[in-house]
Amino acid sequence: MMPEPLSQEDRATLLKVARQSMTLAVREKKSLRLDLNAYSPLLQQNGASFVTLTVEGDLRGCIGALEAYQPLILDVCEHAVAAALEDYRFMPVTAGELDLIQIEISRLTPPQPLNYLGAEDLIAQLNPGRDGVILKDGMRRATFLPQVWEKLPDPAQFLGNLCEKMGAPFHLWQHKPLQVFIYQVEEFHE
Repeated sequence: MMPEPLSQEDRATLLKVARQSMTLAVREKKSLRLDLNAYSPLLQQNGASFVTLTVEGDLRGCIGALEAYQPLILDVCEHAVAAALEDYRFMPVTAGELDLIQIEISRLTPPQPLNYLGAEDLIAQLNPGRDGVILKDGMRRATFLPQVWEKLPDPAQFLGNLCEKMGAPFHLWQHKPLQVFIYQVEEFHE
């Protein structure tokens, strides 16, 4: 269940601070210093977020946390920098790219376990477009944000691609019981 929604002002603040953090880290290799007391109580509360960077609609970096462990404002700052510089799928963002990058922030609800009986039941319980999904198999884990349903609307393809992201065979979800968790997001972008 989504906690109290962010105000338009809080959303704008998070986007601004994400942009500032990313820019400072890329240009000057410095961290943005924040005074938590300068922000709304909601931004000071622990929150989990993902920051997604795109260039003309193409993914350029995406990093986040599935569980809240620090104030939301700090979580967004940390993940904006990590998405720009530490996403192993991409080279670090350069200063010349900064003006091309669009920032999207996803604030996550706490993940909830999904109990299911077999592949068909798993598909039946998912809400495409609404649920973010976490798959766990031993030490392996991967997630897709709800926005990924736009590119992978078929639940079988969605789960198969998520298995591959986790480093497992595409059809693993059909043959082996996995730990499955779902969550929702409050998403907003520049």
